[in-house]
Amino acid sequence: MIAELLAHGLIRPSFVPSGPTRELRDLTRYRVKLTEERNRIHNRIHKVLEDACIKLDVVASDILGATGRAIIQAIIAGQEHPDWLADKAKGTLRGKRPELRLALRGRITDHHRLMLHELMEEIDFVERKIKRLESQIAPKVEVEALARLATIPGIDLITAWTLLAELGSDMSVFSSPRHAASWAGLCPGNHESGGKRLSNRTRKGNRWLRRALCQAAWAATRKKNSYIAAFFYRKAGKHGIRKAIVATAHRLLIIAFCILRDGGEYRELGDNYFDRLHPERTRNRLVRRLQRLGLDVFLQPRVESLIAPPPVPPLIRKRGRPCKCAERAIPCKHTS
Repeated sequence: MIAELLAHGLIRPSFVPSGPTRELRDLTRYRVKLTEERNRIHNRIHKVLEDACIKLDVVASDILGATGRAIIQAIIAGQEHPDWLADKAKGTLRGKRPELRLALRGRITDHHRLMLHELMEEIDFVERKIKRLESQIAPKVEVEALARLATIPGIDLITAWTLLAELGSDMSVFSSPRHAASWAGLCPGNHESGGKRLSNRTRKGNRWLRRALCQAAWAATRKKNSYIAAFFYRKAGKHGIRKAIVATAHRLLIIAFCILRDGGEYRELGDNYFDRLHPERTRNRLVRRLQRLGLDVFLQPRVESLIAPPPVPPLIRKRGRPCKCAERAIPCKHTS
């Protein structure tokens, strides 16, 4: 019966991306697996250092940064004195050498050196594979589409790769942005029985796209003066953080869909977008909050000052090298 319905055109075909898009999917998904493997090796290295009573993570935010790798290589080479190891610090960690000396007082054995040597070789191998994959992914992606997607808060190069690999560049395969969100599994569920809604858990969808957008949503919540961050905190106050993250990922997908479909760029609405929608509601809500604190509130419209601000005195250039603003063809703010 299904075959007959399909032959008569009564069944809408599922979304099957083109060959280049499927190849791009394989590369981006394999990169995710390699990244997860790199994280697992990172955790094993941290476990070996903890077993040797070395608290490198207390001082350095990344134990595999430039300083961390130099210290681990010195430990593998046979060095274990805290003063010598602390001298391997680079950059801003050179100012924390006293703390490093305390953190590097451990009990290092030959077994720890063997494990660190094997794990460092393994993580270098995985990182080289990731770089090779990235060099293969970059030529397969449209540069213009990447530039437009990168204007969205929280979406970086890797997330933009994932969006183009999973959704493709042709948005005509989806009837609407909400259809794309439903296909990705980023919309509320609709489990009802007898007129009663039992659960609104999201349905199963594209887990690769969902993973990337949820990570982008967490990054977007930390951007200041952003509409996406305001949307997240608005939802988190009503439904909790976990549901707010999924709702923010849903909003990011809709924005990315419209950008890929229409060919435009992201236009920032500002963090006060929801306040400007209904200013009277915002005013009344804030007044009620102040009144609950026992304060009397008197409101009056703000009157702009009619007095012109005092003139800004010209800048006096300090002694030093001569100004090169004229050579660089930029407006000069210095005076002699």
